[in-house]
Amino acid sequence: MKKIGVIGSGPGGLAVAIRLALQNHKVEVFEANSTPGGKIGEMTENGYRFDTGPSLFTLPTLVDELFIAANKNPADFFEYEKLSEVCRYFWEDQTRLNVTSDLEKFDKDVSEILGEKYSKITKYLSESAFKYKILSELFMFKSLHKISTWLSKKAIIGYLNVFRLGIFNSFNDLNSGYFQNPKTIQLFNRYATYNGSSPFLTPATMGIIPHLEYNIGAYLPKKGMFQISESLYRLALDLGVVFHFDTKIEEIILNGKKAESLQSKKQNFGPFDAIVSNMDVTPTYLKLLPNINPPKKLLNQEKSGSALIFYWGIKREFKELGLHNILFSEDYKTEFKHQFEKKDIYKDPTIYINITSKHIPSDAPDGCENWFILINAPSNIGQDWKEIIKNTRESIIKKINRVLKTDIEALIVTEKILDPIKIELNTSSSQGALYGNSSNNRFSAFLRHPNFSRKIPNLYFVGGSVHPGGGIPLALSSAKITSEIMARNLTSL
Repeated sequence: MKKIGVIGSGPGGLAVAIRLALQNHKVEVFEANSTPGGKIGEMTENGYRFDTGPSLFTLPTLVDELFIAANKNPADFFEYEKLSEVCRYFWEDQTRLNVTSDLEKFDKDVSEILGEKYSKITKYLSESAFKYKILSELFMFKSLHKISTWLSKKAIIGYLNVFRLGIFNSFNDLNSGYFQNPKTIQLFNRYATYNGSSPFLTPATMGIIPHLEYNIGAYLPKKGMFQISESLYRLALDLGVVFHFDTKIEEIILNGKKAESLQSKKQNFGPFDAIVSNMDVTPTYLKLLPNINPPKKLLNQEKSGSALIFYWGIKREFKELGLHNILFSEDYKTEFKHQFEKKDIYKDPTIYINITSKHIPSDAPDGCENWFILINAPSNIGQDWKEIIKNTRESIIKKINRVLKTDIEALIVTEKILDPIKIELNTSSSQGALYGNSSNNRFSAFLRHPNFSRKIPNLYFVGGSVHPGGGIPLALSSAKITSEIMARNLTSL
């Protein structure tokens, strides 16, 4: 049995703590906030409940397998439902498309409403499944920084299909080659935003993301997204993991070349046999390891996009809206240019509206709805966010009024705002980036920090800022990769 300290209790931190406890290690988790979950949080305001972070749940088996590994029934901790409707799409010319989980109907509706050739959707999603089968084994569930990954049978299959995988083209190139209608192209281009990237820059390997949402399915925890964090926290407690909340770690104390203990303002914790950081890798180096030369080339990569989020309590119901809704910009390319080149938000932004009260009635008072409104935003480099928020709010209201034929401002009874500055402060995410480094080039997957330190042999990393990337599934996958590496290394201590 080894003693291990984990910094941070986001989904990656919780999952790695669980996996290490299952290896019979003594695990302590240190969290700067008063509750677990990292970006997966919740808040209530005047009778409205909001999930404060991620709103889409895919690959639920990655959560289930943690409970199964602990010989527990996942349903005793965590219940979720597969969504029969994936998303509702709205355009300014009043074109509307409700996408269901029935792929044959999806194909038919796209053919009838958007004029695409029938079977295009199923062919596209079949190709997406093919890419996922190969790339997931290399990029999602294995370390890219171990030679064994590149000598595996799956890697050889990847080499033989390298041109089919889309490494050398942009995601927009892929979608433009498949579809004729700009609206269909835009619909699929939006999946680049799932890891904070631009479809015009990120490689076509992002074509695996629709497979997760359509072929495998989109899901919703029955009590909201926060139930993911809550259930993993309960499991960790059952396994004997010790949590220290309101405990901000100020420094990782080294003894020679090894990480020995963790220092908060009030106390030193340790010694530990190994330390895992679920904190963003950039502040881990720059703040917690002041005497170590950081890997500057990795840390100085362009950051992913961030978000500007409005939490609105709305005093009526909109029957035309579902759980997930997208109101598209009229000029997608310009929108992404503003985000990644001008570091600003375009005057006609794409608006995502998530309304969990459609499925969880207690999330809003009777006859009302809880609107989680997300706008893709640049990372924080010192912009005038007060001005950006003011202008963007005006743009959002005008666009919602145009598309939904309403007066939305008169219906807002409560409002909270989350911007990149607050995201950075609340979660220690460098520049408020949601997914660590950006994926806006073909080599981005190889430019993520590994799940271990090359300089400090007992220091490890987990979460969205390291391999394999951001988002709940990848954070959970990083925990699995990290725990497997640690299982091999800790036996030699």
